Amino acid sequence: MRILYHLPLSPYARKVRLVLAEKRLPFELRVEKTWERRPDYLAMNPAGTVPTLTEDNGLVIPHSNTICEYLDEAYPDICLVGRTLGERVEIRSVAAWFDERFAQEVSRNLLYEKVMKQASRRGAPDAARLREGYAALRTHLAYIGWLAETRKWLAGANLSLADFAAAAHLSALDFIGDIDWSIAPAAKEWYARMKSRPSFRALLADRVSGIAPPPHYADLDF
Repeated sequence: MRILYHLPLSPYARKVRLVLAEKRLPFELRVEKTWERRPDYLAMNPAGTVPTLTEDNGLVIPHSNTICEYLDEAYPDICLVGRTLGERVEIRSVAAWFDERFAQEVSRNLLYEKVMKQASRRGAPDAARLREGYAALRTHLAYIGWLAETRKWLAGANLSLADFAAAAHLSALDFIGDIDWSIAPAAKEWYARMKSRPSFRALLADRVSGIAPPPHYADLDF
C-alpha cells in the first residue's frame, strides 16, 4: 500500500495529497509528529520533515518537490509539470514562489507560530512574526489575484503543480481562519475553482484537534 507520512496542516504534505488525488492514485495517510524525531522515520527521511511517500515496491521518497516530480514521471497520464520546456520553467518557477517565498514570509510566520509551536510545545506565538505574516499575506494575495486575472490558471493555460502548491498553503491558512478573502476577489475566485475539484474533497473534510475551521472552509461557494 502506498503510504504518505504527513501532518494535517503541513502545506507541503497537502500539496502531495492534492497531486495524488488529482492523479487518482490511492494512498494511506499516516500522521508523523516530526518533533518527536522517531528513529524509524528518520531512517526513511533523515531531515525529519514531512511529507515522505513510500511505494508498494519499497521505494521511499522524501520531500514534497521530489515526490511531485516522481509522481509526474511515474504516472504521466495526468501531467502537472508541463509538457514543453517553457511550460515546465513557468510551472516550477511559480510553484517555487509559494514553496519558498510564500512559505518563508507567510506560512512560517502564521502557521508555524500559531499551530506548530503549540503542537510541539515550543512557546507562545511571536506577535512580531504574526504581524509580518499578515502584512506579507496581503501582498501575496494580490499577486495571486494578478496571476488569476491574466491567465486561466496560475502558471498558464493548464492546471498545474503551481496551482496545487499555492492552494496547499492557502488551504492550511484558511483552515485556521487567517485569510480575509474580501480583500482579494480574484484570488478568491481562483481558490473557489480549486477547492471545487474532486481532489480537494479530502482536505475539506480534515479535522484537527483543538482547531475549528471557519464555516466557509468546506463551503464550495464560500
